[in-house]
Order: sequence, then C-alpha cells, then structure tokens
Amino acid sequence: MPLFLRLRRRLGVRMRSALAAGVVVAVASVIAGGILLVTARGLLLEDVRAAADDRADQVAAAVASGDRFALRFALREDSWGSRVQVVDPTGTVIARSGVSRVAISTLRPAAGHDAYEKTANFWIQATGVSTPSGERIVVVAVSLELVRYGTRAILTALLVGLPILAVLVGVAVFFFVGRTLRPVEAMRGRAASITATNLHARLPVPVAEDEIAALARTMNTMLDRIEASATAQRRFVADASHELRSPLTTIHANADLLAGVAGLGETPARSVRRIHQESARMSRLVDDLLLLARSDDQELAVRREDVDLDDLVYAERDRIAVEHPGLHIQGTVDPARVCGDRDQLARVLRNLTDNSLRYARSTVTVSSAAGRDFAEIVVGNDGPPIAPENRERVFDRFVRLDDSRSRGSGGTGLGLAIAREITLAHGGTLEVLDLREGAAMRVRIPTFNES
Repeated sequence: MPLFLRLRRRLGVRMRSALAAGVVVAVASVIAGGILLVTARGLLLEDVRAAADDRADQVAAAVASGDRFALRFALREDSWGSRVQVVDPTGTVIARSGVSRVAISTLRPAAGHDAYEKTANFWIQATGVSTPSGERIVVVAVSLELVRYGTRAILTALLVGLPILAVLVGVAVFFFVGRTLRPVEAMRGRAASITATNLHARLPVPVAEDEIAALARTMNTMLDRIEASATAQRRFVADASHELRSPLTTIHANADLLAGVAGLGETPARSVRRIHQESARMSRLVDDLLLLARSDDQELAVRREDVDLDDLVYAERDRIAVEHPGLHIQGTVDPARVCGDRDQLARVLRNLTDNSLRYARSTVTVSSAAGRDFAEIVVGNDGPPIAPENRERVFDRFVRLDDSRSRGSGGTGLGLAIAREITLAHGGTLEVLDLREGAAMRVRIPTFNES
C-alpha cells in the first residue's frame, strides 16, 4: 500500500484537514508569490527603463542645443545612480558624468534613434543626436541594483512568510475543526456505550442547527426504530417461551406415562422415546430463550456464594466418563475458588463440554487452574480447529459452523452465547484459544477475595 494511503488511514479528520489546509495555502501562496515576484520585477524594470529614457532625453536636448552649462547640469548625479556619457561615432568619450573615460557601451544608433541593451549590472540606453559638430551618441546606464534588491526582498519575504502562514493556517484549521468535531466525539462516545441492554440511550444533539445536529437526530430516530424492534422481538421470545412451557410439560409428562405402559410394540415405543427426547430438547431450547431474553432486558441476576470450580470440573468429567466411555479425558484439575452463582457456572461448563463433545474424535480436555487474580477453566477436544474468522462468531446466537450437522448431533446454536452471557455477568471472559490442532475455549472468572 502506498505511503500516502497508509498515512491517510492513520491520521484523523482534524490532522488531515489541517495538513490539507496548510498544503492548499502553501501552494496558493507560492503561486501568488510567484505572480507578485514577476509583477514587481517587471514594474521595477519598467521604472529603470523610464528613468533611463528621461535622463537620455535631458542629456540629448542639452547636447543638441550646444549649451555647455545645460550639458553640465544634465550630467549631474541623480537618485538612480546612473552613468552618462556623450561619445562620437568612433567611441571617443566627449563628455561624461563619471570618472570612466572608456565607452560603457558599443551601441551607436543613428541620429533620432534609440538602442538598448542590458548587462549584468546596468540597463543601457543609447540615443543618437545630431549637433553642429556632427553626430553624437548619448549613452545612459542605470544601475539594476534596486531591481535586484527589491526582488531579493520579495523572495525573502515569501520564503520566510509562506511556511509561517501555512503553519498558522494548519494550526487554526486543526483547532477549529477540533471544536467543530467535538459534538461528533460526544456522539461517538455515547454510541460506543449503547448496547443491547441500554438501547434506550440516545445520542446528544448539538445546540447548533447544522449538519451534525441533523446527523444526531437521524441516528436517534434510527435508535428508536432499533429499540422498538428489539423490544418487540424480546417480548415475542419471552411470551412464546412462556406459552410453550405448559404444552411442552404436558407432552413430556404424557410421554413418560406412555413409556411406562406395558405391552407397547417396538415401533410405538421408539416413537414414544423420540417424543420424549424431542420434548426435552424443546424444553431446553425454551429455557435458553428465556435466559437470553432476561439477559437482554437486564443483566443476569447472579447469586454471590463461594464456588469451587474444581468440584464442578470433577463432576463434569464424571458425567463425560459415564455418557461417553469411549472418549479419553485429560487435563489437570487444580483447586480454584470464585464468588458467583454455582448453578450458572455449572451451566457454562456443561454448555462448553457439550459443544466440545460434538467435535471430539477421541480426546476431551477439561481442566481448571487458579491464578493470582482469576481462576480459569479450559475445555477442549482433538477435533478440527476453529478458524480465526469464526472465533468470535461462534458466540453469536443461533450460529452453527457446521450446517450439515443433524439435529441429533448438533445444538441449537445458543449454548455458547449463553455461556458468554453468564461469564460476562460474573465479570469474566470467554474466548477461543489459538491452537493449530484441536480446539479449546477458556473461561476466566475473577477469584474470590476473602478479605
């Protein structure tokens, strides 16, 4: 990626605006300064040419009149520091204003004509004059020092002033853009704090009736729609879950009664068992939906009591050994105590192990450990690893990475979401470990401090 694009991504709006303003001012100033420099130099040269022309006319008039006193007066020094010579066509100096007796120019125009040349230090004008003594040439040389001085002064001012101007404009733009974006930063901070549990919060609307205020009102209107939709969805889930509980309980109870009836054939008995399993599965799904609905409406209520995580791990390992005797269980179990809800933490461990059992080939890992500030549980298997792009997605609701799994072998896609909600309610974290082989998830809960 080009350096410009990398810098553009890293720099904020304030810095980008300040840099852009500084660059624009610098470019515009350079162009304007260049025009000013050329124009000023042209005006100064025009003044030099005009001064040379006036002096040449004065001296030429004195030479043509033959008046020595008028010529002496015309040859006086002037404010331009010009040099004047009167020469004949052969280049012999007849009269002069300076001390040099050598002709300062080789220009020899005919009488009534002018000729010009420019050297490194002078602008020279030669004017041909007809006199009773013959043709004479008036040569006027005006110094270009004033032109060079003016040009240097303007160039110095541009070189010194342009960077200062660009910096001042950049700083001013940075300051004013920062003040302009202050409401945007307040909106961003409030938006970052809005989650599913506080959708009632709204963005602050600036007092000024500008585009930012319009954006805040539009975002608040969008939040109104999102809150209404989320509220309706949670109400529907909660109501549907409550309404499903009674018929599911009835179905489950009747399936138990049918299973106890003697003399059922193999086919009816298999159907009764299937009804019993599916009703139990549906009951668990309803319970999960109710728990998530409560967590969306408000934070999960957590009972605070001493919980030995190693006891939960031992109990879960025993369950796995009984229900899956073909799997090898590994992992160290160290004493670890936290303050939390025993039933909810047991549910977290059960959901993680159930998820791990679905993918295990031959080995399941269930371990616990205690650190200085936290206790952790690690649950893993020797199945396929979880891709990096799915390590956060697996905790979303109703997400099943393997869509080809059957209902019997796959879950509802709520187990890991519930595990994370419970972990967060305990002030902990639940994450997927970065493994090349196999997959594992780690729960960390702050340790219980007896003091």
